[in-house]
Amino acid sequence: MKGIVLAGGTATRLHPLTIVTNKHLLPIYDRPMIYYPIETLAGMGIREVMVVVGGKSVGDVVELLADGAHFGLDLTYRYQRGALGIAHAIGLARDFVGDEPFCVVLGDNILRGPALDGLAREFEAGPWGAGTLLYRVPDPERFGVAEFDADGNIIGFEEKPAHPKSDLIPIGVYFLRPEAFDVIDRLAPSGRGEFEITDVLNHYIPGRRLYIRIYDGHWADAGTVASLLRAAELARDDDEHGCLRPPTQRPAR
Repeated sequence: MKGIVLAGGTATRLHPLTIVTNKHLLPIYDRPMIYYPIETLAGMGIREVMVVVGGKSVGDVVELLADGAHFGLDLTYRYQRGALGIAHAIGLARDFVGDEPFCVVLGDNILRGPALDGLAREFEAGPWGAGTLLYRVPDPERFGVAEFDADGNIIGFEEKPAHPKSDLIPIGVYFLRPEAFDVIDRLAPSGRGEFEITDVLNHYIPGRRLYIRIYDGHWADAGTVASLLRAAELARDDDEHGCLRPPTQRPAR
């Protein structure tokens, strides 16, 4: 399985912190935000990772992560022009992925808890075409929200609804197979002008080809100032478990 970290976007909700820098370079407790999704992928045993960058300070992201050797990874990069959505950014990784299944982690997602290697293996071995992890939140209107029928079967996702139908959201971890690129190619932009990941997930619900599990660890995104603080507190509280550390010296160029 290959890995993708999405680290583009304009992060206007974090202004003025992100007026002159990429939000994924902001500190979450004692390390840059982008270290956390990289740790999530490394915890699955993934070693080949593409980082999709965009917006400001792209060079700083590359200088920070370099070739990934100091993380035990092989990193490559792809540039996304403009804030065109998660699905669009995933589509840029077609050549990198090849014929392999892959896992996408959003660059502002902080997961503290059990490693996801077992879930990754379960997805790979199963019949599913795509998958995601669900998590209960108090403010689902900020996210894509899962909707279920009377029997508890998932019937769809709605992106940032004014009146959410549940408090379960797909957090920023997505398991996909290469066939997903054909789905992305057929997407139309949403009302926000973006290609939405929820539209990709919805494609796999008929036929029950969507893999979903409720994440039983702790999760925070860092997309707003308030959630940035919550993410830092979560990372601080979990620090005793030994998280991915910044290298003690800069990697050789």
